[in-house]
Amino acid sequence: MNTDSNISPPPSSDNLALGVLKSVFGYDEFRTQQAEIIEDTIQGFDTFVLMPTGGGKSLCYQIPALIRQGTTIVVSPLIALMQDQVSALKAYGIRAEYYNSSLDPDSEHQVMRQLHMGELDLLYVSPERLLQSNFLNQLQSLPVALFAIDEAHCISQWGHNFRPEYSQMGGLRDLFPKVPFIALTATADHATRQDILDKLHLHQPKVHISSFDRPNIRYHVKEKRNPFKQLETFLENHTNDCGIIYALSRKKVEEVAEKLKEQGFKAKAYHAGLPAQIRENVHQQFLRDEVDIVVATVAFGMGIDKSNVRFVVHYDLPKSIE
Repeated sequence: MNTDSNISPPPSSDNLALGVLKSVFGYDEFRTQQAEIIEDTIQGFDTFVLMPTGGGKSLCYQIPALIRQGTTIVVSPLIALMQDQVSALKAYGIRAEYYNSSLDPDSEHQVMRQLHMGELDLLYVSPERLLQSNFLNQLQSLPVALFAIDEAHCISQWGHNFRPEYSQMGGLRDLFPKVPFIALTATADHATRQDILDKLHLHQPKVHISSFDRPNIRYHVKEKRNPFKQLETFLENHTNDCGIIYALSRKKVEEVAEKLKEQGFKAKAYHAGLPAQIRENVHQQFLRDEVDIVVATVAFGMGIDKSNVRFVVHYDLPKSIE
């Protein structure tokens, strides 16, 4: 079923978006580029956003979701990230839910009922669930306001977190030709950016690239001699600070985390080889400041919304500068 008749971009202005920002989210003004991105999205343009972490990417689709007709579908790669976002939106009184493998059948049915009844402003969906034919068939009969592709670098083989199911989302443009797309990421070089635009079949997109100059972040490079001893010395100068230590292999992650615990540090290991529940527990403990240090592979870090991270250590040389 064609969705063209279901979608009509509403009249919009900077004042309308600013009103939502103030009345719903409690902020007085937009950050750099947010107003332009939001206006482009409200008016129905495809949009690409490259903005550093903490720059306010989420508002760039959350505010249009409250202004445009229909439900905004947000594609997110991480269950924990979906849960955090939905919980935060509900605290603002926004009608939001998530639809992923963590739901039991009764909860799935309830979410789909809300979607069909027009009771959701935003629905966060894993790419696997979104691409199921049954879900897409149902979605085509409903008014979709916007597709927001979060962590969009996952779509590109050039990106450091490539997810094969993300690369299949270009077909959405054929099914929903009049629904605007917004793709957002905090990490994409030129090749990755172009790959995202091509793979999603974005139509003459508005491209917004923010400055990545972060004067509050300092970079230090040390010659590796006795790495664990060097790490201990570093951590002694960051007592009770929260941080992430990255290693290249799961074995190294486990080894470093165990050594840190033996030295009295509140540290936990995180990698894709651990059961999902353990990974989720570590994630939540880190967010709640119950764990100071997470030793991890690159499986950890995407979408982490934590304001008091004070250091990031690369125990091994990263595979890419990104």
